[in-house]
Formats: sequence, C-alpha cells, structure tokens
Amino acid sequence: MDFALSEEQQQIREEVRRFAENEVEPVASEYDREEKYPREIVEQAAEMGLTGANIPMEYGGAGYSPLEAAIIIEELFAVDAGIALSIVAASFGADAIMGFGTEEQKEEYLRPVAEGDAVMGTAISEPDVGSDVSAVSTRAEKDGDEWVINGNKMWITNGSVGDYFVVMCRTNPDAEDRYSGFSQIIVESDRDGFEAEKITGKMGIRASDTAELIFDDVRVPEENLVGTRDAGFLQLMQFFDETRTAVAAQGVGIAKGACEAALEYAEQREQFGRPIGDFQAIQHKLAEMHTRTEAARQLTYKSAWSVHNQDGQLTKLASMAKEFASQVAVDVADEAVQIHGGAGFVNDFPVERYYRDAKITQIYEGTTEIQKNIIARELLGKGF
Repeated sequence: MDFALSEEQQQIREEVRRFAENEVEPVASEYDREEKYPREIVEQAAEMGLTGANIPMEYGGAGYSPLEAAIIIEELFAVDAGIALSIVAASFGADAIMGFGTEEQKEEYLRPVAEGDAVMGTAISEPDVGSDVSAVSTRAEKDGDEWVINGNKMWITNGSVGDYFVVMCRTNPDAEDRYSGFSQIIVESDRDGFEAEKITGKMGIRASDTAELIFDDVRVPEENLVGTRDAGFLQLMQFFDETRTAVAAQGVGIAKGACEAALEYAEQREQFGRPIGDFQAIQHKLAEMHTRTEAARQLTYKSAWSVHNQDGQLTKLASMAKEFASQVAVDVADEAVQIHGGAGFVNDFPVERYYRDAKITQIYEGTTEIQKNIIARELLGKGF
C-alpha cells in the first residue's frame, strides 16, 4: 500500500492552496457577509482549470482523477467553503452529461464551463422532495419535437447565476416501477417560462448561490434529453458515489481549516502568563481534532481511489466517507470555536464561519441519516 501522493499531486495541492490564500482568503468575509456570488474569483479559478477539474481534456477540462479532485476541494474548502463551492460547483451536473450525454451535448455544455464561460447546475430537490428522489413531481411532457416542463425545484446550487441545468423530471407518471419514469433534461436559463428566485439568509456557504427554480411551460428541444428516456433515476444514482466523495472532501477541508486556525490561535493567545497551547486541556483538543481530521482524510482518499477504480466497495466507502467526514467537520469546527473562546463567537476570526459552513455537509448530497441507511444496506446486501 502506498499512501504517498505523487509529485504532481503535491504540486496541485500547493498551487490550489496558494490560489485560495491569495485570492479567496482576503475577501472571504466580505462575500459571506454580503451573500454575494464571487463571479470574478470563479473566472480566475477557471483559468487554473478548477471549474472543470473533472471534465475530460478533450472537452476543455483538466481531466483530473477523483483523488486529485478531492485534493483540490480540500484545499479550497480549508480557506472558505462558500467561495470554494462556487468554484467546484460551476460544473455541477456535468457528470450526467459526461456519462450519458451525446457528443454534441458534451461539446456544447461541458467546454464553456471548463473554460469559465458558463456556469451549470443540477436540479433535483423540490419544495416537498429531498431525500426521496423518487417523489419528484416536476413534469416533462412531449409535444411534437419539444419537451414542455412544469414544476418547481428548491435549494438549487447556482440557481440564479447558472446558464443551464440538468433537471430531473417525471416523464412517465404511469410507470409501475417506483424508480422508472424519470428523465434528465437540460434546460437553459434563458428559456421562456424559466424563473429563478435567489434564496438568502442561509446559515453557511453564503457566497454560493442557492435558488428556487420555477418552470412554467418551459419548452426545450427533444435533443436536450440526457441519456435514455425514463431511466434518469438510475442514471443519477450512478454518480452519487462520486458526489458524496466530493462532499466528504469538503468536510475534510473545513476541518483542516478549523484545525489550522485553532492551532495558530493556541500558540498566540496567552492566559495566566503563557500561551493557552501550554495547557493540557487545549492540547488534548488539538490532538483529537487533528487525529480525526486525518482519519477523515484517509477514508475520503480511499473513497476517491475507489471511484477511480469502480470497485465493489465504492457505494459503502462513499457513504462512510461522507457521513464520517461531515461529522468530523462539525465537531472540529465546534472545538475550534471553543478554543477561541469569546473571540470565536464573532466574525473577527474564520472559525465562526467554519462553524456555520460545516453543517451543510451533513445535509446535501444525502443527509447523515440516509448515509447510515446506505451503509447498513450495503453491509446487509439489500437493494434500494
């Protein structure tokens, strides 16, 4: 077993961290406070290949492996989760097109995202639909050579800034199988009948854009269908392992940032005439924070390795990594605030932001409870 990163992977880590420290860190508080989408920073990130990290080179992307993508996510999220999500989610939905799209779709929709000329998203959740994807009610009906789409989508990343979205629709309401009758369809945001309403007041990841999408007789050509009609649910499930591994990397990044901030503060803050890092109570906190972060990192990297190799333990590992790393992020951020004391309760220090940002990793891409269900299902050998 080789736990070492290659020289190229180490270089990727260093370059991404340098970008995050120089371009993201100085403005992170401003974008968080104003809930402002960091378009200029996303464009800068695109020049480094970060918005199309997992998009193949033949479509303008960097073609990084799942492990390299996890490293990129970790380093960006270690500085600021909101801006980091804006960068890595610029290609949200690209997996569906890469896996099931036509060559024409790949060229038309992947290249602009990789080159920083467009932002995309995926639209699954609805006002009354979260964990139960099979309850999606947004309808797409065929009318000649067009799809006519009606419905609402909720909590959609890049919702009010995206140029196009891969939308999960019910295309056969009479399907007998609970997991059939759904299709993924690309919808451009400039279509008549499409409306996006930005959601504000989020607890964390405030620089990342989130919106409700409204489809009122939105018409798109039949060639916007991604993959096979009525097989959208099963297509979607194939990529949850990869996206959950990515969220695990987000959790590792937040935990890493909180660890670094707590360690620096413990070395500088003095009480009773010496740095608080001299006290055993603080030392034990730091030791546990760093140990659990490293454990989460190794589990996440193994999951990324499993994504690359598509082995039989992938689904279990991805849910384990997502569940564990997100819990570590929440716990470590909490301890970082505790080490800062009163100073950690205001936004003068980044740990206040880490604390708020960490929670979302336990919610999106499948809640903690859903991950535990999946792990148990895999252990017991059961299906959906």
